Amino acid sequence: MRILVMGGTRFIGVYLIRLLLAQGHEVSIFSRGKRPIPQGVRHLQGDRQDGAQLKAALATEDFDVIFDNNGRELSDTQPLVEIFQGRIQQFIYMSSAGVYLKSDQMPHREGDALDPNSRHRGKSETEDYLQAQGLPFTAIRPTYIYGSQNYNDLEAWFFDRIVRDRTLPIPGNGTHFTQFGHVNDLAAAMVATLGNPQAVGQIYNISGARAVTFNGLARACAIAAGRSPEQLKFVHYDPKAFDFGKRKAFPMRVQHFFTDVHKAMTDLDWQPQFDLVTGLQDSFQQDYLAQKRDQASIDFSLDDQILASEAV
Repeated sequence: MRILVMGGTRFIGVYLIRLLLAQGHEVSIFSRGKRPIPQGVRHLQGDRQDGAQLKAALATEDFDVIFDNNGRELSDTQPLVEIFQGRIQQFIYMSSAGVYLKSDQMPHREGDALDPNSRHRGKSETEDYLQAQGLPFTAIRPTYIYGSQNYNDLEAWFFDRIVRDRTLPIPGNGTHFTQFGHVNDLAAAMVATLGNPQAVGQIYNISGARAVTFNGLARACAIAAGRSPEQLKFVHYDPKAFDFGKRKAFPMRVQHFFTDVHKAMTDLDWQPQFDLVTGLQDSFQQDYLAQKRDQASIDFSLDDQILASEAV
């Protein structure tokens, strides 16, 4: 198939393109060209925020499938749909499990209510738009994505403190359940939707098969880093007692946040290949240590603020 990947030079796109090329697809990417282009792909350069650049680069191109990995707002995706409406077999959109409304009943399922005030509202609006256009679309809703080349401080937040034998400040009581999904499992699920008639018009939660508490995640990171989980030191605190401004003291939502992935497992004949500890070991060895982050200078000022406070 002739496939266009919007983005493709970072994290998810790197893993996705690797799998697409292995299957023999003809892959093009559209990006600003500020990062190295993966070998074996055709590069179309431009800024998707600039409608004129987008149309100039893509209007005369023909593709069977589009993977829209980096659209955040409806305004990002709408011009792309206008160019290719009626000309593609499938439009695969990277949404987010962050669209769900906080609920007393977990895990989140694909038909659950959405949060109109979510910071990911643009993604749910885009899903609605794709459906209204009658486009043969598939939407993917991942939870927290981890793995080598992750540019978000998720597992690295824990590794930073564990390798330096620091106390881990965990908001709440440490028993909130969250969910990590390995980036390679996410890419495999995306590829499994490709040309799959069962996936057309569908939305899929994609993540690891199990949820984990904040404390449990710290312990899994310790095991991955070759440390004893029993030796970890925790301090639990009320995040509402602090004013951190725009800075983040903890990398995840302080709430239960996990999804049911069985629909994807059934429709796509897909299942996660990485259990949590194995995935974290891969991330620690292939990324954290490889980048020598264990030797880097890390700003722990918010930690110190929490640990020094009488509010703890």
